[in-house]
Amino acid sequence: MTSNRKLFTPQGLYPVAGKLIKPILLMASVLILVGLYVGFFLAPVDATQGNSYRILYAHVPCAWMGMLFYVVMAVFCASSIVTGNRLWSMVASSVAPTGAMMTFLSLWSGSLWGRPTWGTYWVWDARLTSALILLFFYLGFIALENAIDDWRRVDKACAVIGIVGVINVPIVYFSVQWWNTLHQGASITASGSSIHPMMLSAMLLMVFGFLFYGIAVSLARLRSIILEREKSEQWAQNLSIKGEV
Repeated sequence: MTSNRKLFTPQGLYPVAGKLIKPILLMASVLILVGLYVGFFLAPVDATQGNSYRILYAHVPCAWMGMLFYVVMAVFCASSIVTGNRLWSMVASSVAPTGAMMTFLSLWSGSLWGRPTWGTYWVWDARLTSALILLFFYLGFIALENAIDDWRRVDKACAVIGIVGVINVPIVYFSVQWWNTLHQGASITASGSSIHPMMLSAMLLMVFGFLFYGIAVSLARLRSIILEREKSEQWAQNLSIKGEV
């Protein structure tokens, strides 16, 4: 029991995160490489969009991860307020840059896809606009984190942004159902999928590849955050002396 409790402390999680990074990153690399091969060489050409549709193998995973990581960030922000455990604030901080990157890449890849599909790179569509607002929430979280020196104040202020911003996630997801938008509806629903099985396989491989990549880089960033915030603790100083950071 004591060992399990120690895991939920910066000192306990630091070495565990270090052991997980390489295998998770390796798994991500394999999934992404296989997904790219299936998507670009085995999946058929789309009947209406031709080969331009293949950008979905990057666009959809990035869009899903952008929403998922914000929800994860919000959960840890709420946990930090409820439990007072400073580790959860560190986890939220470690997830934010990856989520912001995924959201930006989804917008960028979507604009490239929009040019041949819609005839323009950008429209003030409900899905695109809400996704852009999600990116602003991420950037606001990161900017606020770097604007205050006191970690306690940072954690409380960032937790507010994290929790308030999560309201936008269902708006991003359901915007194509709630409003008349140019963005196409979901191809994968609880009742099944409307896309070719090979296309679906490639996309799911990429989704899980991006997921594992996001977890790996967040763990690496978490270790850096832990060391930065715990540098005055004896255990962190001992690691530095031993060269085990």
